[in-house]
Amino acid sequence: MNKTIRRAAVFTLLLVIALLVRATWVQFYDGNALADDKYNRRNAIQTYADPLGNIIVGGNAITGSAVTKNSDLKYKRTYKDGKLYAAVTGYASQAYAPTQLEGIYQDLLDGTDSRLRTVMDTITGKRADPGNVVTTIDPDVQKAAYDALGDKKGAAVAIDPKTGRILAVVSTPSFDPSTLTDANAAGTAWKTLNADSDKPLTNRALRQPLPPGSTFKLVVAAAALEDGLYSSVDENTKSPDPYTLPGTTHDLSNENPNAPCENATIRTALQYSCNNVFAKMAVDLGQDKVRAMAEKFGFNDTEQDVPVRAYTSAYPSGLDRSSTALTGIGQYNVTATPLQMAMVSAAIANGGKLVSPHMVSQITDSGGDVLKNYDDSASTKEIVSSSTAGQLQSAMQTVVEKGTGTNAQISGATVGGKTGTAQHGENNSKTPYAWFTSYGKEGGKEVAVAVMVEQSNATRSEVSGNGLAAPVAKAVMEAALKN
Repeated sequence: MNKTIRRAAVFTLLLVIALLVRATWVQFYDGNALADDKYNRRNAIQTYADPLGNIIVGGNAITGSAVTKNSDLKYKRTYKDGKLYAAVTGYASQAYAPTQLEGIYQDLLDGTDSRLRTVMDTITGKRADPGNVVTTIDPDVQKAAYDALGDKKGAAVAIDPKTGRILAVVSTPSFDPSTLTDANAAGTAWKTLNADSDKPLTNRALRQPLPPGSTFKLVVAAAALEDGLYSSVDENTKSPDPYTLPGTTHDLSNENPNAPCENATIRTALQYSCNNVFAKMAVDLGQDKVRAMAEKFGFNDTEQDVPVRAYTSAYPSGLDRSSTALTGIGQYNVTATPLQMAMVSAAIANGGKLVSPHMVSQITDSGGDVLKNYDDSASTKEIVSSSTAGQLQSAMQTVVEKGTGTNAQISGATVGGKTGTAQHGENNSKTPYAWFTSYGKEGGKEVAVAVMVEQSNATRSEVSGNGLAAPVAKAVMEAALKN
């Protein structure tokens, strides 16, 4: 063989080897990436070739699947009472990535979760029958929260303090997930929902932290009692009225100028929501101690999963004394979700112990066999001592019996709560946020509820935690305790 032919042969062989290497790379590496690409139509065809598994509330499926028309996607997701449960389910769309429980349990609900596969499925390569998600949501409590919020822009969360089971997650205004399920119609609905200034796609209950206002005073009071700054909710504090913010000439005012806030006890200060007491208390404790207590309750937790990832509720750092004072009344850069403030009341109601909140009880296969039980794996953490919790419970009861939270009273039930009206906008130029966090107990039943009203039809002078949020909390607690 002459040199030219030999070189041509070697070059050809190298080309063949390169081709084989490239083909192998595409098949076993790029192939997986292409298969998983969100723009790969085959994935959507496979996902919607069969009915999806369901999300269960109160023993009944609130989701379903329906046959489509004139589409290569055979089925589409359907929802029962979609607006009522949108903050729980999210949506499974032929056009967009799934959200909330639909997104977290996508593999379970479409049958691709490896835990669902039988030996025969493995041999034949057939997709397994989809599983189901069993939630902790109580349909009566959910509906009570949704109806009570009505046309208000806001949110509500209810938790069973003993178990950590989330009984209700509501965000208003809501949306109907069914409008996003069909690929042919989803685009128009998506544009409409995103153009809506009320932001119905935002889950205000879990994913919109806002200043919690005076509801945060419970955290400051807990820090003061645990630290020993004050030994009892009935011990007089050292709190001048008015209180001048440290390093400034600005006097911090109280909502009620006639309230007995000077040197008030924690009980009285919670009853009348005295700003001077808790601003001074935060400064006396120092930002590190207040932050430490806030973090015990769940603030600054970047991985708060229920199992939906909640946005982080924040207590800031690097504060001067004046800013620390403002955090004592839930302002400055303190933010919280309704979930977080429900957790505060839940821990207090449960003797100082916080059971990790969760809104999924079990996930099962198509036959109902349990793949994982979340109730069994819920962890418990001591936030404050039982003594501190008992004192705060008593003080919160005073708020409802004869303080700023009287609209939450429920006949025959023990109710404790704390109102909040948080400033909104530069120099409080916009309508304030109305808050109420609470607990209720009756006949062995317990519930903790937090409500936030971001906007309502009420005039500015009528915006208050007691006026707007407490009635919603009352309706939710009644549904949980009376049914």
